[in-house]
Amino acid sequence: MALIRPVDETLAGFLRDESRTQGRAETISQPADEAEVRQVFRELASAPGAPVPVTVQGARTGLAAGCVPDGGHVMSLQRMNRVLGVSGDAEGGFSVRVQPGVVLQDLRNALAKRAFDTAGWDDASLAALRRLRGADPVFFPCDPTETSATVGGMVACNASGARSYRYGAMRRHVRGLRVVLPSGETLALSRGAAVADGRRLTLATEQGTVIEVPLPTYAMPDVKNASGYFAADGMDAVDLFVGSDGTLGVVTEVELALAPTPPVVWGVNCFFDGEDRAVGFVEAVRGAVPGLGAVEYFDPAALDILRSQRHCDPAFSSLPEVPPAYACCVFVELQEPGRPEALEALAAVGRAMGEAGADPAATWVGTTDVDRERQRFFRHAVPESVNMLIDERRRTDPAITKLGSDMAVPDGRLRDVVALYRRTLAEEGLESATWGHIGDNHLHVNVLPRNAGEHARGKALFRRWAEEVSAMGGTVSAEHGVGKIKRDFLVPMYGLEGVAEMAAVKRVLDPGGVLGRGNLFDASLLEGGEA
Repeated sequence: MALIRPVDETLAGFLRDESRTQGRAETISQPADEAEVRQVFRELASAPGAPVPVTVQGARTGLAAGCVPDGGHVMSLQRMNRVLGVSGDAEGGFSVRVQPGVVLQDLRNALAKRAFDTAGWDDASLAALRRLRGADPVFFPCDPTETSATVGGMVACNASGARSYRYGAMRRHVRGLRVVLPSGETLALSRGAAVADGRRLTLATEQGTVIEVPLPTYAMPDVKNASGYFAADGMDAVDLFVGSDGTLGVVTEVELALAPTPPVVWGVNCFFDGEDRAVGFVEAVRGAVPGLGAVEYFDPAALDILRSQRHCDPAFSSLPEVPPAYACCVFVELQEPGRPEALEALAAVGRAMGEAGADPAATWVGTTDVDRERQRFFRHAVPESVNMLIDERRRTDPAITKLGSDMAVPDGRLRDVVALYRRTLAEEGLESATWGHIGDNHLHVNVLPRNAGEHARGKALFRRWAEEVSAMGGTVSAEHGVGKIKRDFLVPMYGLEGVAEMAAVKRVLDPGGVLGRGNLFDASLLEGGEA
């Protein structure tokens, strides 16, 4: 079967992602391994005319249109979905090597069962698997809400999720990468093997080419961040490719560090009669409970949406009833070595609620798998319900979409950013619902437009937020990546010079400017023009 084929109506799903952005492409490939990725680049390079743009895709679960093609070729990595091996270290830790198309939920299931398709594994991996089966349980802690995401997509946007409060984002867990550059040459990157000299990084391909990469000089904000190329003095080469939004190379293999599974995991939904008390609780509980795995938030509008869904849609009838007196909710996950420690942590949660002026009894505590599954359904039902609401409104006005923010600020600015959101939403008269990772000062404020005018005002408001959040020392994208939708937000965050420095990195690694065209910055910058 030919690797490259035309895009027709049967392949329309490859032209959009969860942002509802619609793209276009002329051809598509679905390579099954690194050799086929390289072959696709060779065939595209031999085509007459200008270089063919290439947009790399995983499961298309992204929210920033990073995998939505703007013409040219789509390279879907979904067939590259094998676990390639396991390794162990001298300290008893384990890691797993996977192709980029491995789905997060499939990886979780395999790790939980410690069962893999081991065809083609080498002796070292088979020996490590035997040790893994005899060791304490391990898991992969990075947990974006969409469990159908692929590992490659998670690398591309430095994904995170609720448990990033304890475990950090994707970058922390990536030990190594294999990358195919647009030239067809390959990089084998292991953490610690290639580090920058100040802000200059030297890379050597397996084919012998030495590449000098001038790294951006901007300072990264001290917050959870998925905005643009990572840059720091003495940084690791792996970190340049994690979060690069599919613009520097095609990741064909990822080595992921695994973490010990916590022996006891309890979930606690804490309810408050107002947002101010909820924020006060977050400030108190972060210092009071060391074993927190996650700290999540749902504002009054989010809870109202759940109440409505529970009443109107049978698919949501199993949601627990939220009493009207509960205006908003903070969910905390306790991860402890045993039941006594979990009870102590639960008592600390109650004390933090009392400090915030709330009733410590206004909680749901989940201690069993069944309890925690209901809590998980509660958390995930909010974004699902909002998407359903917007899809219904699109029947009247197809031009509108949900507008979801992804910004984060330093610890001392949480109250400031919440006040900013509330004041400006009221000024614009926009409907919204807010949820997300409040423990990381990272809230997803979702504007729910009812017509094209509100959609335009919401987009303008997001640009204003990007400027004000950047001035607070925050980030315009904490976990979804920048893609095409948020590329204009990078200018207030890093300045025109910083964005131009990112383009200079891309010109070195992708001289033809073929990969992820339109992601992060306008294509004109690749020609030395202005954004």
